[in-house]
Amino acid sequence: MKLKINIQSLADEFFEETHLMGIVASIKNYQFVWQMNEMLGYTFRLNPELEIEMIRKSRSYFFSVYEYRIPSTTLTHYLYHNQNAGEYLLPEFRNLDFLWLIKGDEVNNAELSSLKQTLRTLPALQFIDEMSHDKIKNKEHLIF
Repeated sequence: MKLKINIQSLADEFFEETHLMGIVASIKNYQFVWQMNEMLGYTFRLNPELEIEMIRKSRSYFFSVYEYRIPSTTLTHYLYHNQNAGEYLLPEFRNLDFLWLIKGDEVNNAELSSLKQTLRTLPALQFIDEMSHDKIKNKEHLIF
């Protein structure tokens, strides 16, 4: 008897009570993270344990994931780098450089709007907007 993982159910559970934003920024990932940490007072760090490996065309591609846990809460921010050597974590969103996932405690709309407004003041940031989970075809690529 073979057991089969229900990817849709897994994805639905993973994205329950999350916010996802797409970001376009004309800057290297480490520079973007540094600027965000400076501006927001966050401490995003690269988490190699969350790095996502995808195999395409008999080659491995690794997508970085940065993590920031807000102290004394269950709220965690994840920043995915959407590109690696011409491949994309979410191919349906090739125009996006980064994906920002907020997971854990509930974040109200005012806090989210304030975060987006603050990020818009970064000189390298060209675009940021919230993404609807149901428009993402390859949700399973974001699950770690």
